[in-house]
Order: sequence, then structure tokens, then C-alpha cells
Amino acid sequence: MWGLSLQLDGSHHDWFEGRGPRCALMTYIDNTSSRVSARFYEYEGTIPALDSFAQYVRRYGVPHSVYTDKHTTYRALGEPTVAQQLVGEKPQSQFERALAELGVTVFHAHSPQAKGRVERLFKTLQDRLVKDLRLAGIATIAAANQFVETWLPHYNRRFAVQPAQAVDLHRPSPTARELDRMLCLKTTRVVRRDWTVAHHGQLFQIETQIHTQAVLVEEHLDGTMRITHRGQPLRYHAVISRPVRVMAPTPPAAPRRPVKPKPTHPWHRGILPDHQTTAAPR
Repeated sequence: MWGLSLQLDGSHHDWFEGRGPRCALMTYIDNTSSRVSARFYEYEGTIPALDSFAQYVRRYGVPHSVYTDKHTTYRALGEPTVAQQLVGEKPQSQFERALAELGVTVFHAHSPQAKGRVERLFKTLQDRLVKDLRLAGIATIAAANQFVETWLPHYNRRFAVQPAQAVDLHRPSPTARELDRMLCLKTTRVVRRDWTVAHHGQLFQIETQIHTQAVLVEEHLDGTMRITHRGQPLRYHAVISRPVRVMAPTPPAAPRRPVKPKPTHPWHRGILPDHQTTAAPR
């Protein structure tokens, strides 16, 4: 049965043997058939994990579960907030949140042996794939990804196994638009009193009239960004420069008039008040 569970990991290696930059190979292997899907990235992180998973879903469909390690890309390390504790939720990484929206369960292996299939695969790829990249003169990530597109089908035909039950359990992939909205970075931001939102040190002015204190900022894999509220996109524009508040000039203080004592003041009588006494004679 294909698509029941996958193992995912990133392999940091000198794949180009000094001809190009060190990079990471984001690799998926099916636990049942040993079919491999892989793609090169500059690093192992949230964006490469989401993009490589999107590549897998577009090609094969949505699997039921994914096994990963406890890398911070795949597992949130923070403590649950008070709001999450009240509803019994746990903190999620962006990867966990995105896969949960697709209905994919993420399991975290407690040891390398728990995901030994993908660990053994890396030893094979660091031998066979490295040699073939050398023979092809590959020295860049873009060229390596083009090479892998034709190299992996040959590898899978040779080393993938036929499951006992030849049933494809992948669920159909959602539309490209829906997939793009799920496999992205989502961050909740507070709406200020002037209807602006701060994100990554940049201010964005909300143009759509809404009554809310928070919105959702979506950063998509193609570099575009959306600001939404309850699933609806909002119109906005970037604030290039903050408006300078002009302070009104302070009017000069009116000259103080001298205070003239009343006619009944003790000064006019030439005597001291009863509660005051003269100094004691020496």
C-alpha cells in the first residue's frame, strides 16, 4: 500500500564535492514501497520542508502520515499558551500546522533507529548520487534538481519494491490554489489603532474596513503575501515611510502681573500676624 506513511529527513552533505556550495537534500521515502522523492535546497528549514512536500503532493497525492525527527522545523519547542491550554491544544510548528490543514499526521521519531529507512537511504545516495553528479559535472542546486528529476525514476524502478497489496492510499491533491494557501507560513498579527499591521519590521496599512483586533499574515512559497481575516483576503499596501507628527507651536506665556496686597493686609498695618513671633533677644 503506497501513501500510508512516509519518512522525511534532510541530508546535509558536500553533494558537489567542492565544485559548488554545500546543501541539503530533502528526502521522502515510502515505508511500504521504498519509493524515493528528493529535492536539493540551500538548507533544511521550514520553507524547504513545505516546498518539498508540495512537490511530493503534486506528483503523488496526499499521504496519511509523515515520520520526522525532532528538528525545530518539524516540531514546536515552546510551551502552550494559556489559550491553547484552555482548549487542550499543543503548540505547532509551521510545518505541523500546514500538514494538519491537509489532514496529514506528523509523528516525531525519538531515535535515528525509528526512521532507519531514510537514514540508510542517505548512505546509499551519498555514494551513488554523488558519483553520478560528478560524472555529469553538476555544480549548482538548480542543475542538480533537474538531474534528480531523471535520475530518481531510474533509481525507483531498480530499488523500489512492490507492496503485498498494490493499493494507492494517497488522497487526491487539492487544487493548486488551495495547496498554496495551506503550505505557507501563517502568522497572527495585531491590528493597531491606525489600522496598520507590523510584520518583519515593515508596516502595512489595511484598506478594507473590518472590526477586528487581529489578522492573519500568509507568506506563500512563491514570495507573495496575503493578509486575511476569517479566510477573506484584505486590501492593504506597504507603508513606505511613517508619517511625521507635527507638533503645534507652544504659544508664549503671558507676562505675569505684579500682585498688589489688599488694603487689609498686615503689611499696610506695619505689624506681624498673631501667629508669628519675633526672634528671641540674644
